[in-house]
Amino acid sequence: MQRKRYAPGRTGPTARTAVVLALGLGIGAGLAGCSSGTPADDVTVDAKAGLAAPVAPPGRYRTLFEPCGTVPQAVLKEMLPGAAALPDPERDRTYRGTAAVTYDTDRRVGCSWRADTPETSHRLSLDVERVVSYDTAVSDDARAQEVYVRKQLAAGIPLPPTAPPEPTGTPGGTTGPTGTATTPPAHRPTATGGATPPSTAPTPTGSASTGPAPSGSPDSTGLEPRVLEGLGEVAYLDDVLGNAGANSRQRSVSVVFRTSNVIVTVSYREEITGSSEAPDSTELQERARKVARLLADRLDE
Repeated sequence: MQRKRYAPGRTGPTARTAVVLALGLGIGAGLAGCSSGTPADDVTVDAKAGLAAPVAPPGRYRTLFEPCGTVPQAVLKEMLPGAAALPDPERDRTYRGTAAVTYDTDRRVGCSWRADTPETSHRLSLDVERVVSYDTAVSDDARAQEVYVRKQLAAGIPLPPTAPPEPTGTPGGTTGPTGTATTPPAHRPTATGGATPPSTAPTPTGSASTGPAPSGSPDSTGLEPRVLEGLGEVAYLDDVLGNAGANSRQRSVSVVFRTSNVIVTVSYREEITGSSEAPDSTELQERARKVARLLADRLDE
């Protein structure tokens, strides 16, 4: 029998039927995939878009001011009385201050001034920090508040109590306030150079349990370390007296406040040599608070 010759492009009936069926199934599957997949994809995208987490707002401040020029010379003359006796070039350098070395002046800046005499030494320093939260769920202000609270607790100043809870139903009274600092404040030197035990609430001065406050202590005049009102959003003042040497006394006053995502620390120190008399709390606190108010006003501009 003679075999049929192969000719390219020519197929028999059976082959043509198989090709038609294959094409039909392929096209049908493609159409079915398009018609069934498209709505499902749309629903998935819409559902994810609706569940997107909100981003916490940024802080009020994006940059910081130059600190060495923020304190007027008239205020510096008051805070650095020893500078008046310096030669003119040295006095001018003293009033200009020394800028702190930082790696990013949009995140942290500082400045310090110092004037010495044979009997006294005064030093003023500023530290201004802009806090940024890298967690999209936590705002810059909230992160700054966390930093501020750690500073206050480290200074041994308890956090203010929160509102008292609802009455328990017991006749004749309710429970007391809650919400004081759960972390005990660190031991810190007092005006007498000793250390106070951790406490979650201030103890009244001269109470029966503690006896009268020692002479020279800010507690004896109502100038104890404390929370301040009317300065920034939150603020506190610390006052520490100690011995700077065998024949000198030193008092350091710090005022710390937070406004939005910026934390400002004003530190003012006086050292007296050759005298048993301690530097005066009232004078140093008033001067430190004056500078703190100047910086708060600058932040409000």
